[in-house]
Amino acid sequence: MAKRYQTVGRGLPSEEADEHPKLWATNGDSEASTSKTITFEKEVGESRNWVEGLPHDVTVAILQKVGVIDILENVQHVCPSWHEICQDPALWRSIDMSNINHSYTSYEMFEIIKQAIDRSCGQLIDINLKYYCNDNILKYITDDRKNQVRRLKLVSCRDITNYGLSEAAKMMPSMEELHLQWVNITEVGLENVGRSCPGLKSLTHNRFTALINVDDPNSEALAISRTMPQLRHLSLVGNSMTNTGLQAILDACPHLELLDLRKCNNVDLSGELGKICSSIKTFHHPNEFVGKNEGGRFFDDDDDNDRVYHYYYYHSDDNDVTGFISDYEGFLY
Repeated sequence: MAKRYQTVGRGLPSEEADEHPKLWATNGDSEASTSKTITFEKEVGESRNWVEGLPHDVTVAILQKVGVIDILENVQHVCPSWHEICQDPALWRSIDMSNINHSYTSYEMFEIIKQAIDRSCGQLIDINLKYYCNDNILKYITDDRKNQVRRLKLVSCRDITNYGLSEAAKMMPSMEELHLQWVNITEVGLENVGRSCPGLKSLTHNRFTALINVDDPNSEALAISRTMPQLRHLSLVGNSMTNTGLQAILDACPHLELLDLRKCNNVDLSGELGKICSSIKTFHHPNEFVGKNEGGRFFDDDDDNDRVYHYYYYHSDDNDVTGFISDYEGFLY
């Protein structure tokens, strides 16, 4: 017997209908029941034909709106044509794992991510990971020397190290956009990314906290100024830099069209530096409001997270962050 595929939005498939005859029988009339069953089978067939009749590129565009987990767990089982399309590397050029189903274990999530990367067959351009990424996953992304990654977004991936990001960047020379949020990357990782990705046009390095280098609060700003002259967009929410670091960025990055300095509380924009910043097409002042859930995990609803926490760190011999001392001062707003 041929395998039946359930068609979304068309009710129960016929094998389920057989188990629920009351759905189809009316006043015990078996002929009416048979007629309704035949009508249902016809509708399922018509729906399946409609799905299978879509142009390939249109179906790919539709399925790209569906989450990775839903594609792997459900969509590819709908009908033969969808199953075939779900194997197409074109569908996996962009992988978005920002909407997480927390019913999966970390191991299961890592395996799902690997499966999605495998299906891209070296055509991956854009990948967005939240929570479930570490140095091993970054290596998995870049193991294919033909990778074409242009955009990498990492949110709340606390296990990524400077070394892991630096090694991955070496294998992503075409990367144009790097988005880091709630990730423990310092000037070491940023500088290595800049040197490995000379065409980087957009950098987001936002923090819930102000992670401060005890030796130099401008270390990250200076690393950016030394290695990322092509930047158009730069977001450094919560950075510890002073006017020295900001001036270095403005001098070295003449193409800036967007600069976000919200919660960069150590810069003073009352003078000429403020005028220069205001001339940038899109500029966010340090005193501008940052939404509680803006961009992911900046602020939560409990009051303790409305405080400004300062994390002072020190380096080990391999230049990765190995220790923190924290305190807080005042409230954000």
